[in-house]
Amino acid sequence: MLVIEISSDGQSPLTLSELYKYNIPAPHDGFSSEINNAVLMRFEDEQDAIDYSYELDSYANTIDSRSEEYHIINMLIKAISEDEFVQSYIQN
Repeated sequence: MLVIEISSDGQSPLTLSELYKYNIPAPHDGFSSEINNAVLMRFEDEQDAIDYSYELDSYANTIDSRSEEYHIINMLIKAISEDEFVQSYIQN
């Protein structure tokens, strides 16, 4: 299992309720949150995370690039691409 956390206290805070508000497609193993409101994305493995980021990218191409929903999707894609386990998987 791979869990990628998105902090709720970053430059652009993200909460679980925002993901549901904009009906952002969830990873196969879902979203959850911690007590500090950090959003967790759960994946079977690194390949599952990469596949999900491709799905999000395709979905983002169907919506207005100036929308909040688009911005949130890009945050999710960025979090996946910057994850150390995903990066290591890609390099190997």
